[in-house]
Amino acid sequence: MKILVIDIGGSNVKVRVNNGEERRKIPSGNFMTPTHLVREVMRETSDWEYEVISIGIPGVVKQGRIATEPVNLGSGWRDFDFESAFGKPVKIMNDAAMQALGSYEGGVMLFLGLGTGLGSALVSHGHVIPMELAHLSYKKGVFEDYVGKRGFQKLGASKWNKHVNYIVRRFDIAFNPDEIVLGGGNSKHITKVPHKCRLGNNHMAYEGGLRMWDNN
Repeated sequence: MKILVIDIGGSNVKVRVNNGEERRKIPSGNFMTPTHLVREVMRETSDWEYEVISIGIPGVVKQGRIATEPVNLGSGWRDFDFESAFGKPVKIMNDAAMQALGSYEGGVMLFLGLGTGLGSALVSHGHVIPMELAHLSYKKGVFEDYVGKRGFQKLGASKWNKHVNYIVRRFDIAFNPDEIVLGGGNSKHITKVPHKCRLGNNHMAYEGGLRMWDNN
């Protein structure tokens, strides 16, 4: 089965299909609506062949439907009918959950995505549990304010790393996972990988998108 994986981020949308190694990017941001996404993806992949689509989105997904409007994108995402828009079967998952699924190697794994915001998901013995830890209160704001993209730009690499380490320790105590995977675009700025952690990468979102169709 030829699968197109769409990984929607606050800064870029990455698209890749499993019969080729090429990955293409589409600029994203608060202007990105689902209609705009469909138009740009279809234009960008017009020379690719695919039968089904996996979508990872930075928002709450319940029973295969987008339940809330993503914080860092435009409007109109809630309950948008992607299957009708693309004319192909579509599966949707929270973007951090999709990357977590692709990063999973067994046991209980906590995934933290250090990107535009803070993505989070738990995978327990193969079952993916999406979470929304980013907007829980922390210091003078929320977790995302300190370890997301804005936090990195405001605080600088050294202070940002200290907050990442502190938050990792708190989540380790709360969830007691076998391991923690630190993914997302900003994970490359981690100077010392914390105890029980390993670094992931955004390419694992692609692997997660493929795994979404494993039972089909």
